[in-house]
Amino acid sequence: MIEAISLFAWLAAASGAPVPAVDPLTKPITTSHSDEWLKPAEPEKIFGNTYLVGFAGMSVALIDTGDGLVLVDGALPQAAPAILANVRKLGFEPKDIKFILSTEPHFDHAGGLAALARDTGATVVASARGAEGLRMGRHAKDDPQLAYGGSWPAVAEVRVVKDGEVLKLGKAAITAVATPGHTMGSMSWRWQACEGSACKAMVFASSLNPVSAEGYRFTSKAGAAFVAGFRKSYRKMDAMPCDILIAAHPDNAGPGRYNDAPGACRAYADRSRTALAKRLAAEKAGKVK
Repeated sequence: MIEAISLFAWLAAASGAPVPAVDPLTKPITTSHSDEWLKPAEPEKIFGNTYLVGFAGMSVALIDTGDGLVLVDGALPQAAPAILANVRKLGFEPKDIKFILSTEPHFDHAGGLAALARDTGATVVASARGAEGLRMGRHAKDDPQLAYGGSWPAVAEVRVVKDGEVLKLGKAAITAVATPGHTMGSMSWRWQACEGSACKAMVFASSLNPVSAEGYRFTSKAGAAFVAGFRKSYRKMDAMPCDILIAAHPDNAGPGRYNDAPGACRAYADRSRTALAKRLAAEKAGKVK
């Protein structure tokens, strides 16, 4: 589809006809972090059926089920063509992508979903609250980052899954794990990857950063649900089988693009626990703007 749009633009220019506007679904969203997030990285196999097709500062995973492909997350809008190019570099065809799993309704992870869904025909999958944000293309009214403003390309059709629901395709069974806190609709995903008789528990974890726009308070009445959500997510991450952790932002999980150290998911939860405790203490001390 991207190639077709480029060819159409060239033909229009050659004939003197008006050149089409920039593709609205891949129009860049630029922030102080976007270059860091989208720093190029070669696609790579992690283990078994699991690959990385994202960037140095933002994870996008690919799962080969044997009967179609599954993407996890979509990065920023402008990232969609590079993601599909990385899929091709691994020898796969984007048209074989059947599902795109969303971790959260924020532009940095969901911005590219609309373009990826359009260009592959895949179905986007999210939690109920996550789907609301994806369909609107903007933050929920209770989102701690609401005051940042902005929007991203909306996803017209989203399949909703519940916490614990298993999405089956080919040889893969991917479990949805609700991990609220960063947003109330955040969803992590876990599955098994095997090489011969050796199998490992794979986890793609949603962001667990207790961050917000200026003026928001997690110690407020509105913030109480988010604090409770974080603590629920910590318990799940502590208990979840987790041989290899892929974090939405890889630097939150440790050095490298993924963490295969023992206790990776518990360490991921502990990092957020510490950050949340510091944030709550700072708010109570009046040290947060």
